Amino acid sequence: MQQRRLGNEGLEVSAISLGTMMMPDNDESVRTIQGAMDLGVTMFDTADIYGEEYLLGRFGGNEKLLGRAVKDRRDQAVIASKFGMTHNQGLKGDPAYIKKSIDASLYSLGLDYIDLYYQHRPDPNIPIEEIIGAMSDLIKQGKIRYIGLSEAPADIIRRAHAVHPITAVETEYSLWSREVEDEILPVLKELQIGLVPYSPLGRGFLTGQIKKFEDLPEDDYRRYYPRFQGENFAKNIEVVALIEQMALRKGCTPAQLSLAWLLAQGEQIVPIPGTKHLDRVKENLGALQVQLTADDLEEIERISPKGVASGSRFGNF
Repeated sequence: MQQRRLGNEGLEVSAISLGTMMMPDNDESVRTIQGAMDLGVTMFDTADIYGEEYLLGRFGGNEKLLGRAVKDRRDQAVIASKFGMTHNQGLKGDPAYIKKSIDASLYSLGLDYIDLYYQHRPDPNIPIEEIIGAMSDLIKQGKIRYIGLSEAPADIIRRAHAVHPITAVETEYSLWSREVEDEILPVLKELQIGLVPYSPLGRGFLTGQIKKFEDLPEDDYRRYYPRFQGENFAKNIEVVALIEQMALRKGCTPAQLSLAWLLAQGEQIVPIPGTKHLDRVKENLGALQVQLTADDLEEIERISPKGVASGSRFGNF
């Protein structure tokens, strides 16, 4: 498995890793995680709010699932988790809350430490310097090894990195969502901070598996996202069709082409496509074998330039 380095402090992970957010708490999910490990995947992404019981105010469900899956193979897994989003109190990042959150996550995971610990969203009420100071204390205590930020703007990243080296920033990035290229990606390259793109397949749109709105199950959250609705869907599916045609010529799937493009945007980029099924993990890893020439990259740019996706990436809910 190809490895990539995140940040400048020695963290190396599989070039394509795995997001576990949407995994139900069942044996199949455990088999998928362990099967991914057998294939060479090393980094697994979760958060304290992920899990089916979050809306009931109970945290740590997805962490418990991941902890069960890796407990006998801890030395093969890089665990990334997050804190800072609450059920009903907005965003929180004060040192007392950070201390409470890390202890709760370690308990849920059943682990002694978390490799990469992210602030899930910036808390506008707490200076980032104070937050990073508290997180660096967790490193001294042996509870975490590396510090990350999620969905943080460029100025916050700079200020945070001045307090303690930031290993990675997690944010949405794909052929569908390229806003990161404006300000964030240049800063990450300058400071040698890794980028961990979530939803690297446009929440499944870029796989080519979704042909019409009705393909989404009635309880699927994507039904509420503007890009999957009405005229937006119709426009977006036209672009996906062009990506499918190019993938066919390249002898790969649309998902593999999309991930290969993402990997080509920088050596410190490690996407974390999420899936419930091991066959999808295998397909995604096939992107590592897709070679894109300069002409290929130019063609992809013509097919899916920045801003091509119709509709905003988040809904109002």
